[in-house]
Amino acid sequence: MRIIFWGTPEYSIPSLDIFIKSKHEVIAVVSQPDKKRSRGNKLISSPIKSFAEQESIKIYTPAKIKDNIHFINELKSLSCDLFIVIAYGKILPKEILEIPKFGCWNAHASLLPRWRGAAPIQWSLIKGDEFTGVGIMKMNEGLDTGDILLEEKIKIDNNDNLNTLSEKLSTLSAKLLLNATSLLEENINKNTNSQLTKQNTLGREITYARMIEKSDFKVDWGNEAIKIYQKIKALYPRANTTFRGKNLKILKIKVLSDEIKNEKYLFMCKFSRPGIILAVIENEGIIISTKTDPIILLEAKLEGKNISTQKQLTQQLKPSVGEYLSD
Repeated sequence: MRIIFWGTPEYSIPSLDIFIKSKHEVIAVVSQPDKKRSRGNKLISSPIKSFAEQESIKIYTPAKIKDNIHFINELKSLSCDLFIVIAYGKILPKEILEIPKFGCWNAHASLLPRWRGAAPIQWSLIKGDEFTGVGIMKMNEGLDTGDILLEEKIKIDNNDNLNTLSEKLSTLSAKLLLNATSLLEENINKNTNSQLTKQNTLGREITYARMIEKSDFKVDWGNEAIKIYQKIKALYPRANTTFRGKNLKILKIKVLSDEIKNEKYLFMCKFSRPGIILAVIENEGIIISTKTDPIILLEAKLEGKNISTQKQLTQQLKPSVGEYLSD
């Protein structure tokens, strides 16, 4: 199969890599344009573009794809069999979807139709889902509304955060995309239609994973402890609060629920104002009040400092009981 690969972030790299190493031919890569991502306004290439350059693959980085006649004609001239799309960053218009002989296929990191949209991994963690997965979908003009060719479900582990779950789903996406391509090839050779499943027959609710906004990263100590815990995992390592006027990234906490309370935590009081430091436990961490159960802060990064954990954290912050952390 002659394939054009569409992707942008590091998440997409395992999928591109597996196709480069396969029997298929990656004839071109399409990625987002270079962006100013660092101090000095230096233009930085996307991870996929950098990876494709190392592999000497032809690269396109159009500023726009809709109604871009020159780009569309260029794609048509390549005589492509398939478009493989994973985390490209834009919805492909009809005039592009119709170009490849055997369609455009996307790996979406959720159990569709749950978490259609831009940030499915984050929202599955924010909402405390027990399971997630990857679906290989035939793309149409809708937002992740296409029929499903293959799907695999995985359990979200208690200690999973955005980084660990993204890595699992990225690897799974690569495997399923390659399997899906083989299945499509078999059906083409047999002159039969692929067995596609319509999303509305799967019996799942339709939910939307909107893009994460800057305000989402602020920890609201007035929220329930379990929701704070889920947000910190989902937005790792960017969930943050303010401590003594400085940004404090919250990297790891534990909820001190009734099941794990013991004599060490008898100070806990549910009537405390949320966001108050209730205690500093030597060699362990900092106890902070929430709307419900207290949490213990185990790992954080203070603005201008390195990441610190437990004993290092208490020594670095030198927190006092009664101090308030703001959102």
